[in-house]
Amino acid sequence: MLYINGEWKSSENNLEVVNPATGEVIETVAKGEERQTDFAIDAAKNALPTWSKRTAKERSNYLNKVAEILRSRIDMIAEVITKEMGKPVKESKTEISLAIDYLEWYAEEGKRIYGETIPASSSSKRLSVIRQPIGIVGAITPWNFPIAMITRKVAPAMAAGCTVILKPASSTPLTAIEVIKAFHDAGIPEGVVNLIHGTASKITKALMRSSDVRKITFTGSTEVGKSLVRQSADTMKKLSLELGGHAPFIVFEDADLDKTAEDLLASKFRNAGQTCVCTNRVYVHENIVEKFSEIFAKKVRELVVGNGIDSGVTIGPLIDNNAVDKVESQVKDATERGAKILVGGNRLSNGEYSKGNFFEPTLLVNATHNMKISYEETFGPVAPIFSFTTEKEAVEYANSSEYGLASYIFTKDASRIIRVSEALDYGIVGINDPMPTVAQAPFGGVKESGFGREGGRQGIEDYLEYKYLSFQLDD
Repeated sequence: MLYINGEWKSSENNLEVVNPATGEVIETVAKGEERQTDFAIDAAKNALPTWSKRTAKERSNYLNKVAEILRSRIDMIAEVITKEMGKPVKESKTEISLAIDYLEWYAEEGKRIYGETIPASSSSKRLSVIRQPIGIVGAITPWNFPIAMITRKVAPAMAAGCTVILKPASSTPLTAIEVIKAFHDAGIPEGVVNLIHGTASKITKALMRSSDVRKITFTGSTEVGKSLVRQSADTMKKLSLELGGHAPFIVFEDADLDKTAEDLLASKFRNAGQTCVCTNRVYVHENIVEKFSEIFAKKVRELVVGNGIDSGVTIGPLIDNNAVDKVESQVKDATERGAKILVGGNRLSNGEYSKGNFFEPTLLVNATHNMKISYEETFGPVAPIFSFTTEKEAVEYANSSEYGLASYIFTKDASRIIRVSEALDYGIVGINDPMPTVAQAPFGGVKESGFGREGGRQGIEDYLEYKYLSFQLDD
């Protein structure tokens, strides 16, 4: 179902939602296109004047109510997430908790939208700055975190006083529907938040051509992000883009190897490697690379692949067959260029895996920089290990990517931590920390990983405009 102006709507065309673990169609939902998107824009436009004038506390109360509703439905929504995109139920519940954190954080952050008074140029003037909502926001979210990415965009937009048209990934509309049900049940006024899922190109076209839509926030591929930048020129839309990543994970010789291996497991194989901040390249000092590889290989072998709904499963399916093909081709390319498979390396297609999109958790050693896996984003459960000799070399290798989203360093040396974290050309640096994402900190990248930040106090900034007021006093 589509959600427009406070009402659930059907459409002439439908979209099938497929379970990537079983290949089964689990539900059919309405498919929105340009016409429905235009209706949603009109609804958001009509709702904007009233919503933007509500007090920060009123908007905060709504967001907190949505958070309460989601918390009460966590078990049900976790099952929906797992069935439509594959991650184990435990991971789905963790994601819902993060989604709730974003709602609660911005429920409070919206109360801290401050202006300022500026020292005047003369005694007859008074100068000040206020901040106001940018207007209607188009939020385009990905399938790999189908609930957290929604609240990370919608919560700050609404807290700032904006109205929203949400376009979730076509693979995961069911989670988006559950989120919007929570907004509806919280009593959000008509038109403040609208849901359109369906043909991405047609929905995006309607959003981009509309002069009423003043901002687009997008999480997805760098290729699509660049296309949005080009399209935004005609109406001069403000953009926030969280795009691809190719995270380096640097292990220095003084690191706690067992703990670091456990942390690497969490970073690399969470969501079957389908996260924009998961490790793509593992750089290990040459003096410890063999020992570390053995420790890590043992942990990788203990991972359990299967349907994420089943108890004990730690690695679910990839989102579709094309994703499996890409992983398989990268592993083949790497082995042809000299890499050695220490664990895994194969597509899983027999027995319980026959109808799903599964690939073995894979560890490659002897990786080199001429392999595709060293520069193409993998988005799958493959960890390639490279070796390095010096700190300078490790930083140069890490910074060689066109991406600049997340990076990780593991060492006990405080001075090295400062040197390396400052030298890494990335928006996020996890220091002995494989999971740095939290609601209260800014998330985003540099270079071809995009621009703008989500999370933290910085996350509400892109939904606000500055207005300068200059008062000339009467004599």
